[in-house]
Amino acid sequence: MGDISLIGVVSIIMAGLTIAVGSIAPALGEAKAVAQALQSMAQQPDEANTIARNLFVGLAMIESTAIYCLVVSMILIFANPFWNYVIAQAAK
Repeated sequence: MGDISLIGVVSIIMAGLTIAVGSIAPALGEAKAVAQALQSMAQQPDEANTIARNLFVGLAMIESTAIYCLVVSMILIFANPFWNYVIAQAAK
């Protein structure tokens, strides 16, 4: 297996691990946030609008972590800087 093939295989494996690990925590965080918000709305129905507004802002913040992991995995697959280095070294 050549250097470029090895970098490709490692990049794909690491991209998969990045998505797998990087999406577990946001999923658990979102589930807990929604559960707590529903419990709070059930206890204080008058504050449901405020709770819902804050919930959506919090969910957007939590979801950004998973989106960053997606961006990192796309960089690993499509714009890996190590490929350019290995190609340059092979050309010498």
